[in-house]
Amino acid sequence: MAKEIVTSDAQRSALIEQQPKKCSTAIFDPIYYIDFYKVGHIDQYPEGISQIWSNWTARTTRLTDQKTVVHFGIQYFIKKILVDLFANFFDAPGEELIAEYESIIRATLGVANPRTDHIAALHALGYLPVAIYSLPEGSSVPIGCPSLVITNTHPDFFWLPNYLETVLSAYLWKSSTSATTSQRFRRLFEKYALASGETDLSFVDWQGHDFSMRGMSGLEDAVMSGLGHLTSFRGTDTVPAILAAQHYYGADFNCGGSVCATEHSVMCAGGQDGEFETFRRLIEDIYPRGVLSIVSDTWDLWKVLTDYVPRLAPLIRARDGKIVIRPDSGKPDLIICGDPESPGTNQGKGTLRLLAEALGLKANASGLPLIDGAGAIYGDSINYERADRILDRIVNELKLSPYNMVFGIGSYTYEYVTRDTYGYAMKATAVRRASEVIPIFKKPVTDNGGKFSRKGITAVYGDSGAYTCTESVAPETLDCCSFLKVFCDGKVLVDETFDTIRRRVREHL
Repeated sequence: MAKEIVTSDAQRSALIEQQPKKCSTAIFDPIYYIDFYKVGHIDQYPEGISQIWSNWTARTTRLTDQKTVVHFGIQYFIKKILVDLFANFFDAPGEELIAEYESIIRATLGVANPRTDHIAALHALGYLPVAIYSLPEGSSVPIGCPSLVITNTHPDFFWLPNYLETVLSAYLWKSSTSATTSQRFRRLFEKYALASGETDLSFVDWQGHDFSMRGMSGLEDAVMSGLGHLTSFRGTDTVPAILAAQHYYGADFNCGGSVCATEHSVMCAGGQDGEFETFRRLIEDIYPRGVLSIVSDTWDLWKVLTDYVPRLAPLIRARDGKIVIRPDSGKPDLIICGDPESPGTNQGKGTLRLLAEALGLKANASGLPLIDGAGAIYGDSINYERADRILDRIVNELKLSPYNMVFGIGSYTYEYVTRDTYGYAMKATAVRRASEVIPIFKKPVTDNGGKFSRKGITAVYGDSGAYTCTESVAPETLDCCSFLKVFCDGKVLVDETFDTIRRRVREHL
């Protein structure tokens, strides 16, 4: 079917002038949640195609020690996009919806007469004719093994699985990548807890705290990443992530939480001369019990640790709770554990040694030394390698329990990733033409394997952490392998709890 393409700016401007001048609600319609090139693909497939199978796979890793990824976010995606937002599409008046679609594509893509019959047919059908087969959420999936397969269930809508690729990719790569990052941090924290002799690992739930929201690329990014963080930890300052866990995964609100804490505006407001009184008032008057985190480097961290804390030591030790000192600048491992190049100085001792000197130590239930009434948190530019260095020094040099230390894991870690961190991609691997299922694949001669795709319909077998993939299977095999059919024809078929997903993540540290 030949297309009349607008080629000049003048022609495009003329088309735009023809459009109705009204405020569109199209931004809330996921039929537009695509890359532009998806619009024409229905005409580009060969004649006779009636079904397409595609899979979602982490194909590569940029972290040499990371051999698996956590599969996470599909239930959020299904409920939010395929159910809730697609309701906007199906509920809209058909003629208005098609007229708007036509005008938007005409004005933006430069096609004088955009094809709309397939969009109208989907709207008339009244549901999404696709099936999604997914590994259980929270599973650890080897690099190169598909996490899910999507296909259409109605022959007229063979174009739909890969039409959904863009939005599926946008929602799944970040959720899975952040869940993988969170699992990696928890594995590190548990390693040091066990190496130090700790017997109760429950504190690890709170040792990694999500500080990332303000540095993320918008609220949706913060929620998707924040949910991923919560699969391995409970500590978070991203309130919407807790609400999303409750809404989309049936979690209790205590699936995540935080503590009372100050910020620099609070510490500055009383003036530098009144800083000691600010500390005292916070500790004695406002928060006489419970955990309180106090940012402590507004002016002079070392003065706080060698003057204020010693003077407040009786109050701190007597409180029913814990004071958490939060440095927020400098090189993290040197600030927390001391600078070996400055022996005999406050900088040389570092935060934890100075706290121990001011408050003394007490044994915890495992018999390991905790600072009496206090601890530290650091949340500026913490990444995996810095956390590793700090914990190594705490356990092996300072001979303290790692539970004296909490880490704020922020956007420096959760945002410094891309879809290519684990090479996530959705690729079509099989088509049905007439009655025959035909394996298809991509294998560029200019690539070293990272962009190769599987061949044919893919089935996955085995258990979390040790899945294996079989290519070119029969369609019915998808119903009798490790995949679960989680969505079909507009219906959510699997609705798992956040606790269940968390258990899977933690079973494969």
